[in-house]
Amino acid sequence: MGAPQYQDVTYEVLGPVARIYHARPDQRNAEGARLLDELDDALKQAKRDEAVRVVIVGAQGGHFSAGHDVKEAMGRPDIVEVRYAYEEERYLGHCLRLWDFPKPTIAQVQGACISGGFMVANMCDLVVASDDAFFSDATCIMLAAAATEVLVHPWVMGLRSAKEFLFTGRKMLAEEAQRIGMVNRVVPRAELEEATLALANQIATAPPFAIKMLKRSLNKTADMQGFRNAIQAHFDLHELCHTTQEYKTVRAGDLSATIGKTKAAVA
Repeated sequence: MGAPQYQDVTYEVLGPVARIYHARPDQRNAEGARLLDELDDALKQAKRDEAVRVVIVGAQGGHFSAGHDVKEAMGRPDIVEVRYAYEEERYLGHCLRLWDFPKPTIAQVQGACISGGFMVANMCDLVVASDDAFFSDATCIMLAAAATEVLVHPWVMGLRSAKEFLFTGRKMLAEEAQRIGMVNRVVPRAELEEATLALANQIATAPPFAIKMLKRSLNKTADMQGFRNAIQAHFDLHELCHTTQEYKTVRAGDLSATIGKTKAAVA
């Protein structure tokens, strides 16, 4: 069976490693509906392939992802039920499927990793970042919503760091992200693909069923601490924000200003 053909992601198998890349570099890998659907399908492909033992999620071009495709999102109907169904499937559902993926996953991050991109990267098991990578989620400040749909932040960076990060909407550079434990390794940009693939191949030597059970046990540890309940609770509060006057004012205003701030952040 040949490799699946996608438009907004790429999928390749390198021995025991499947590598899935965001493939909208001209749009700074903004995560539109098609990209997210294709990413989800590519993960299903990797799950079915018994020869694949580790998955890398990365991106073409200068940036991992500038986040949600805001322009596309604003083109959808402003109807609570429609938005909830869309975001429950493509944001909450996709992220939880990535979290529950039975094989080890590694996010390979360069450049900007913003909002929706932050969610995808941090639902992976490990994060390898280039020395020019940075992380940001200014959703509260720019779009009047309570962070992104999946509040993984306090689970990967600690509560106080998450509060400062989200309250200010500031950038966090790769070096700091590694220091607080959100990123596993930081490498020179030119070595990012090689270093991530080397780590994936090292992990792939582990017995596949044993590492599947190990990952399940580690994730259940987080679940017993409240991870899954907290993620679901936040999603509902995030959706509530879409009904507020604050959000409606942003949506009714000049969206180009919001898009311009995002472009400036990843320039």
